[in-house]
Amino acid sequence: MDTPLHTLKPLSRFSDRAVDYAKYRPSYPEAAIALLLQGLEEPSQLVAVDMGAGTGISSRLLAEHGVHVFAIEPNADMQQAATPHALVEFRTATAEQSNLPSATVDLVTCFQSFHWLQPEQSLAEFHRILKLAGRLALVWNERDRSDEFTGAYSRLMREASNHHPAEAKLGTVEPLLTSPYFTHIQHHTLPYQQSLDLAGLLGRAQSVSYAPSSGEAKEQLLSNLKQLHEHWADAHGLVQLAYQTNIYLAKPKL
Repeated sequence: MDTPLHTLKPLSRFSDRAVDYAKYRPSYPEAAIALLLQGLEEPSQLVAVDMGAGTGISSRLLAEHGVHVFAIEPNADMQQAATPHALVEFRTATAEQSNLPSATVDLVTCFQSFHWLQPEQSLAEFHRILKLAGRLALVWNERDRSDEFTGAYSRLMREASNHHPAEAKLGTVEPLLTSPYFTHIQHHTLPYQQSLDLAGLLGRAQSVSYAPSSGEAKEQLLSNLKQLHEHWADAHGLVQLAYQTNIYLAKPKL
């Protein structure tokens, strides 16, 4: 049976990964942020809530457009590793219980986080805090395994994690598609690439919560990644991880 990822200690599982997460996780295409904001009010008039904000990568992207962002993140280590931004306010809460007032939010986002949430409770909470004219956005950078290098990297991560269920379930959007709380669901896909040197490739791998964190398994993964980098690096010592950025937009039902 599939293991629901929200049962695998999501509130603490990134505690020892926060620094690598902040330094080496990919950003998101500018066109993705434009899609999230398209058709809403002037960005400086918007209030967004970034659920499971982690180290604030996506929160800062929204804030750079002038949006005021409440970054909801229950993990103190992730908050501490975040780069501050004047328009990003971190709050210690959860997506299931945000402690925000009802019908006060223009945009709720989950970047790389919805699969870690209890879906039914979270969607009910998103609906509660959103204005009727508001929007929900679920976003994932999913590795493009059809790319030869990215496919090889993904195989190493899958084997090193002992086939952890998160390797196959990043894009778990089904609860939104069947939710009684949301309608007018749109799906967009954008290509994206992350350029990494050797340190970046090793850090990117170690930012993943289900990668081995110590012992022989970790050493074997790092050795395999070094060989992979040596084989694929360009003249500048860089490799390219290819992603498909999947964006799901929805409106709250009346």
